Amino acid sequence: MSFNNDYDSFYRPTRHQEQPEPSYDDSQPLTGQVIDSEPQGSPRKRKSRRGLKVIAFALCGVLVFGGVFGLGYAAQGLVRSLRGQEANIYVSSREPVEVTPMAVDGKTLMSYTELYASNVNSCVSINVSETTNIFGQQAQIAASSGSGFIITDDGYIVTNYHVIAGSGTSGVSTDVKVTLYDGTTYDAEVIGGDEDFDIAVLKISADKELTPVVIGSSDALQVGDDIAVIGNPLGELTFSMSEGIVSTTDRLINVDGTPFNMIQITAAVNSGNSGGPLFNMYGEVVGIVSAKLSSSSSSEASVEGLGFAIPMDDVQSMITDIITNGYVTNKPYLGIYGSDFKQSYIPNSVVSQGVYVYSVEEGGAADQAGIRAGDVITKIGDEDITCMDDITTLRKSYVSGDTVTVEFYRSNEKMTTELTFGSMPEQDETTETSSSGNTQQAPSQDQYYDPYDFFNDFFGGGRYYQNAA
Repeated sequence: MSFNNDYDSFYRPTRHQEQPEPSYDDSQPLTGQVIDSEPQGSPRKRKSRRGLKVIAFALCGVLVFGGVFGLGYAAQGLVRSLRGQEANIYVSSREPVEVTPMAVDGKTLMSYTELYASNVNSCVSINVSETTNIFGQQAQIAASSGSGFIITDDGYIVTNYHVIAGSGTSGVSTDVKVTLYDGTTYDAEVIGGDEDFDIAVLKISADKELTPVVIGSSDALQVGDDIAVIGNPLGELTFSMSEGIVSTTDRLINVDGTPFNMIQITAAVNSGNSGGPLFNMYGEVVGIVSAKLSSSSSSEASVEGLGFAIPMDDVQSMITDIITNGYVTNKPYLGIYGSDFKQSYIPNSVVSQGVYVYSVEEGGAADQAGIRAGDVITKIGDEDITCMDDITTLRKSYVSGDTVTVEFYRSNEKMTTELTFGSMPEQDETTETSSSGNTQQAPSQDQYYDPYDFFNDFFGGGRYYQNAA
């Protein structure tokens, strides 16, 4: 029997069709052609398909891996592309605006940039050093540093008293140097100062024209006004400007027993800013910055958003007085020595607080007004007096020649008198500053003896005070 090898005539059943039995004549020899009659679901077929599946899965894995790798590579390429797009960063072509100094006329509001450019050449850096003898060798040591501002075109400079105070004591000589914004340094002469108001005046002899500041009115300041400070924080960051607002216009601060009426500000004030100018936004100086008060007003080592400045209206006439006479000549003076009242001074006293008068200077204002030792002053003008600090503060509101009503008690009897302030003599100033910068301590008559201090009297003979008014 012969087989038809034509593909079209060969019937291959589908998977679901029943395969017919092969039909052939076994009496005829085979022709060498092998008919694949193995059923479709045979093991050999399954093995072949299993291999195809493995290959298919492998191909899928390759495709998936290739896809992930391709996406990662594409992402890296995108990142590299984005990073490399520096040419697409937009850079402004605006030219810097040149700021030129403006004339301070008290009418034109300034930006902070204009304010700085208009006033920085009127600001100075102050450095105080002392030369002393150490083991037979002359050595110069740094004493203090601060700030200041030029007040006249011939070289007078205003700063804080505590910047130059204490120099020249213990037999050492003092050097005060002033540095301008352009870097020029000059030796400065100390003209004078007043410790009660923390002001001092220096003088330099410059070899070029100087530009003084313009003084404005501190009384015109209001809470919330913008202000600026130029100075030398830490004594190193020279000619730095900080800005803020007015927090309070009349803050009473007590430093080391001395009361001060201050402008409180939010501008950053640090050591080295002392004596620098406080500007309003018209470019006028309305205060003298005091970093000492900022550090003393808080129990913390440092403060933030808290600074103080001495109002110019309180000290302007005194600065003029120092320039003219070397000290404040119109400083009001009562001519008494006293201390905070203790009821033990006068048993069964009807007075609970005030200032006890220990002694009265002959011919002084208090003496002429009829005040005597043993009296207790309780009121001056409209202000109640509870302690010596009250008198010290109140005196800053008057000048010599002003007349006030004084209320006091004598032997539990209330009395009043009219008192006309005298002028504090030059030798009775707390410190007398010579032109060389050396300071001399006040005369010993500023001390007085408290005979009523029984505890100290028993253990060593009373107590001495230094509260003159």
